Amino acid sequence: MGIILFKIAKANFSVPFAAGSLGFEGHNPDLLAQFCVSEGWTGDLSSGIIKLGQWSTMLHGLSSSECGLLSLMHCYDPHDRARILDLFEQAATANSSFCYSTTTLGTGGHRQPVFCVGESVAADKQRAGSMVGVFLFPRFKLEPGSQLAARQ
Repeated sequence: MGIILFKIAKANFSVPFAAGSLGFEGHNPDLLAQFCVSEGWTGDLSSGIIKLGQWSTMLHGLSSSECGLLSLMHCYDPHDRARILDLFEQAATANSSFCYSTTTLGTGGHRQPVFCVGESVAADKQRAGSMVGVFLFPRFKLEPGSQLAARQ
C-alpha cells in the first residue's frame, strides 16, 4: 500500500506570491505532461471560492469551475476528507506551503489519484487571504477493489 501524504509547512513570505512568479528554468513541461495532467487553481479566503481549470473541474466530478472547499472534497476518499479539511484550515490561518494526495471516485467505481501542492497567504490588515496551487492527476486510474484503492 502506498504512503498517504498530508503535509503543511509554515512559511514567512515577505511579499505575497503571484501566479507564475516562481521560476522553473529546469522544468520540462513535456515530461510532466507525459505522466500527469497538471492544472493550477486559486482560492479566495475572503469569499471561500476555489477556482479550478477545465481538467480539474472534470476530474473532481464538478459541474462548475468555481466551488467551495466542501464541494471540492466531496469526491475525495471519505477517509481523507477530515485530514484535508484540517490542512486547508491550517493553511488559511497562517502563511503556509502544503500538499496532500488522495483519490477521487469516478464512474464505474474507478479511482483517480490526485496530488495537490499549494501555498497560502493568510488575511491581514493589508490584503485578503488567498491560496494558489496545482493539481496533478497521474495518467492512470485504479481499478475498483485494487490494492492501492482499498483502505485498511
